[in-house]
Amino acid sequence: MDFTRSIAKFIVNSDAEKIPQAAFEHAKIAFMDWTGVTLAGKEDPLVAKLVKFSDLMGGNEQATILGFDIKKSIVQAALINGAASHALDFDDSLEAMVGHPTVTLYPALLAVSEWKEMTGKDLLTGYLVGLKAGSVIASCGGMEHYIRGWHGTGTYGHFASAAGCARLLGLDEGQTVFALGLAGTQASGLKISFGTMCKPYHAGKASQGGLISALLAADGFTSAPDIIEGKSGFIDVFSGKYNEDALAGLNGKWEVEDLVQKYHSSCHATHSPIEGALAIVKDEGLALDDIKAINIKVSPLAIGAAGKPEPKTGLEGKFSISYCVANALLRGDTGTKAFTDTKVNDPVVVELMKKITLESTDELKALEAVTRIETTSGKVFTASMDVMSDIPELETKKVKIRDKFIDLSSPAIGESRAEELADAIMTLETLDNVRNLLALMRS
Repeated sequence: MDFTRSIAKFIVNSDAEKIPQAAFEHAKIAFMDWTGVTLAGKEDPLVAKLVKFSDLMGGNEQATILGFDIKKSIVQAALINGAASHALDFDDSLEAMVGHPTVTLYPALLAVSEWKEMTGKDLLTGYLVGLKAGSVIASCGGMEHYIRGWHGTGTYGHFASAAGCARLLGLDEGQTVFALGLAGTQASGLKISFGTMCKPYHAGKASQGGLISALLAADGFTSAPDIIEGKSGFIDVFSGKYNEDALAGLNGKWEVEDLVQKYHSSCHATHSPIEGALAIVKDEGLALDDIKAINIKVSPLAIGAAGKPEPKTGLEGKFSISYCVANALLRGDTGTKAFTDTKVNDPVVVELMKKITLESTDELKALEAVTRIETTSGKVFTASMDVMSDIPELETKKVKIRDKFIDLSSPAIGESRAEELADAIMTLETLDNVRNLLALMRS
C-alpha cells in the first residue's frame, strides 16, 4: 500500500472550502487554549533556557516568542513556543494521536503564518489538515507504539507538524512525500523523560522538526518515499504493527471534534482518577477523616504515564496519580499552583497518599479509571470515569476554554488585552494577516 503518498495527496488536495464550519470553530477553540497555556508556560525555567540557547545560535528575527518582546527565527520560535505550551501539561489531548497534538502544530504554523503574512483561515486550515494527517498515521501505528515507551507527542507530532507546514507552504505532492519522510526519520521522544524538562521539549522538537522537514523538502531535499509503511520504516521499527484500514480515516470526520481540553494542570492520565475521587466525596458527603483507603484501577498506559508512587518535585507530581488525587481531595486546587516542590512534599499530602493504591488492568480504556473509596465505617463507594469520552458540546467548550484562557493569560498580558485577544481569536478565520494578532500576545 502506498500509504505515505496517500497521506501526501490528502495534504495537498484538501479543499479548505469543503471543511465544515464546525471544524474551524473547534480549531479556534484549540488555538485559544494553546495560546493560554503557552503564555502561562513561558514562566517555566526550561523556556528561559531555550531562549538563551536561541540567543547563542543567532538567526533572523522572523517570528514572535509568545509573552516576550522578542522575535527569533521561525524554527527557534517553533521550538520555544512548542516547549512553553507543554511545560505546564495543561494542553489538550487526542486519543487518536496517543498524545498532545496541538502543541506540535500551532507553534510551527503560527511562526510560518507570521513570517509569510498569511491569513487566519490559512493558519486554521493548516492545523486541521496537519491534525488529520497525524491522527491517521498514529492510527496506523496503534497504541502499541506508546506502550513500548515512545512518547506519541514527540513521534507522531513530527508528522502532524510536517503535514500542516507542508500545506501552509504550498508544497506539491512529491515535496510533501519527502517532508513526511524527513519527519519520520527525525521522530523521537521517550516516556522515560516524563517528569523532566524533556517532556515539553519533545513537543517543541516535534513542531520544529516538522517545520524543518517542510522547509527542506520545499528546496528538493529528499527522503524515503515510503517512510511510514516501508521495510525498516516508521511503523516497522516503532510499532511492529500495521493497520491497513487507517487510510479510511482520511475520509472520516475531522478529528478536531474529538480533542479533549484539560481542566487540571497534570498528565491527562490523572484526570479520571481525580474526577472519580472528587465525585465520590461530593456525592456521599465524605470528610477526609472518613477515608480509610482509596483503590484506583487504571490502564497499563495510565500507569506507565502517571504512576510515579513517590514524587519529589512539582514536575514529578504532575505524573503521579496518587499525588494528584490526594492534592485534589485536600486542597481542591488542581491548577498550576498545585505543582510545586513544597506542596508535593507536604507531610499532610504525603500521609494521604499512603492510603492510595494503584492497580493496573487491561480491561479499562486508555484514560478510564475506576476509583473505590473505603470509609472508616466500612462503607465502600465506587465511581467510573473516562475523561476522553466526556467531551463537552461546542458551545460549552467555548465558555470553559475562554474562562481558562483569561485565567492563564492575564498575568502575562493583562486582563483587558486577554479579553481582546480572546475576541480576536474567535474571528480568526476573517483575519487578513496573522501578524495583526501577534501584537496582542506580547508581554
